[in-house]
Order: sequence, then C-alpha cells, then structure tokens
Amino acid sequence: MTRRVRVAVVFGGRSSEHAVSCVSAGSVLSALDPDRYEVVPIGITTEGRWVLSSADPKELAIAAGQLPSVDPTGTSLVLPGDPTAKELVVLDAPPDAAAELGAVDVVFPLLHGPYGEDGTLQGLLELAGVPYVGSGVLASAVAMDKHRMKQLLAAAGLEVPSYVVVRKGDRVPVEVHELGLPVFVKPARAGSSIGISRVDEMGALDVALAEAHRHDPKALVERAVIGREVECGVLSGSDGNAEASVPAEVRVAADHSFYDFEAKYLEESTEFDIPPQLDDETIALIRARAVLAFDALGCEGLARVDFFVTDAGAVIVNEVNTMPGFTPSSMFPRMWAAAGVDYPTLVDRLVQDALRRGTGLR
Repeated sequence: MTRRVRVAVVFGGRSSEHAVSCVSAGSVLSALDPDRYEVVPIGITTEGRWVLSSADPKELAIAAGQLPSVDPTGTSLVLPGDPTAKELVVLDAPPDAAAELGAVDVVFPLLHGPYGEDGTLQGLLELAGVPYVGSGVLASAVAMDKHRMKQLLAAAGLEVPSYVVVRKGDRVPVEVHELGLPVFVKPARAGSSIGISRVDEMGALDVALAEAHRHDPKALVERAVIGREVECGVLSGSDGNAEASVPAEVRVAADHSFYDFEAKYLEESTEFDIPPQLDDETIALIRARAVLAFDALGCEGLARVDFFVTDAGAVIVNEVNTMPGFTPSSMFPRMWAAAGVDYPTLVDRLVQDALRRGTGLR
C-alpha cells in the first residue's frame, strides 16, 4: 500500500484570533481524507506552547455561543529548526515512552493573526525544511501588516482607501482629521474584525484608538468607503499562475454598522450573494484585481482579497488575507464551492500544492 501523507494541522496560537483558528482547524480535520492523509493535530495554546491535540472536530466547534480553545493539558511538542531531522520532539515524554513522534511531510498552518499568519511560523518551517500550505515568510508578513500591504498594493497600481498610521503613545496626526468622517480604526496586524471600530464623530476617536492599540501598538485610521463589500478567493495553479474564484458580496443586517466579529461568527445576521449582483465587466475586474493583488504581495497557495465597490464603479482593495478563515461560514471555501471546487477537494489541492512547492528560495 502507498504510504499516507503525514499532515500536521497546526491551530490556535497566541493571537486574538485563537478561537477562529480552532474552528478553522476543525473543518479542515473533517475534510482530510483518512485514506490518503495521516493527521497530526497540533494545538498552540494562548501562551504559545505546542501540544498534541484531539483530532475530533466537535471539540473545535463553536457550541452554544462558546468559543473553542486549545486544551493546554496535551503532550508538549516542539519542531526543531533542523532540516536534517524534521522530527516532532515530545518535551515531557516519560522515560519509557518515545521522545519523537516522527517526521511530518507537510504542515497546514491554520493560524490567524500574529505569531502564525505573519511569517513567524513560516520562518520556522523554512528553517526546519518542512513544506507548508500558504504563502512564504515575506508575503505572510507584508499581508499581515495592513500599512505595508497597502503600500505594496498602491505601488502595483491598485486603489486602496486613504489612511493614517497612529502608533501607541503618539499624538494623533492632523492628517487624521483630513480624512473626514466616518473613519474606521483598526489594529494594523490583526484580523476577524477584532479591535475595529467605526468612528462617526471625532470625540470617539481616542476610545477607538485605545481599543485598536489593545491588540497592536500600531493602528490605522482609515477613511470609510461607501460601497458594497465584495470578496474574491485566489489559488495558485499547478502551472504557477494564480486563478480567482467566483466573487461574493457580503451584506450585513442593519443592526451592525459593519462586518464585525459577531456578524462573522456568532450571529445569523449576514447574507451573501455568490456571485454578487454586479455586471459581468465589474465581476471580471474584481477577479483580475484579486490575482494582481495576490501577485503584488508574492502570495502562494491561497488568499482572500477583499474589495469595496462604489456606486461610481470604483473597485478598491481593502485587504489581502493569506490564511483566510476555513470555518463552515467562511467565505473562501464558499466562493470556491461556487466555482466547482468543493471543500475536500479544496483542502486536498492546498496540501498537494504545498508538497509540490517545497521550501527554500523560489
């Protein structure tokens, strides 16, 4: 019999998106074909400890509004940055137990936010010589930092919303007032709408900045774009060329001022149109710009590109996510399903792409 590919699904982590990462992992664990893949579930606790976790997706689901987290009582592990070993080492093994779990063929890093999606884990995996799903060190780091991301996107000729960077402890620059109202205040290096506030009057700016700085000492104050929110998935093709999915429009109920965390994960207050009710020319433009944004940042494997489409027809890039959510309600798998790529096929394609690409300079 052909040996099964050994996949380490890594999830949890130290960021504020710990719970979302756990839910994503539960979905991926359900989708990996046990006849083809041997799964090693690795949770990273909120303190950063690696532990051998349960592979039961039910333990990683949102239940009765309660968010999941990595059980810190699991067996402690470490992956040394040694490309000649590639062995998962057990840190607290009893004297009569094996101190190694063996090598893994590929890692599916389902971490969202800092300390995982930002190039840090990708750097460790490059050092260890273990292939992994998704973008490399540079693209992961740049896409995580909304400030640097927007600079590269603008340099590629893509329109992005006007913004001002405000660091913790600094005076609010006068340029913030020139943005006009409303504005959105957001952590520069976070996701899942965590720490984001809409500001409709300048008197609320300090509170919004304090909330953003609670998650990141670097925050963005961004001019609100009045328009429709449209997302588009991108995958690397086997020929090296990226391809775009069917786009989707996100419509949030009136009691939410924007697509916040509760609307994304905890409430049934969001509707989606796949494809969006836009003309064919605009949809083609969205797909083309999604691929352009993917290439501008040097992304690999997958990404979700978020846009605003104004009434005047402008297509503005909001941000690029190099490890978009893989929860049952996440848009990335929904958009690819609409393009004819179901969830198990999508997961399999990403793992095979990582194995084909390998590690090292490319």
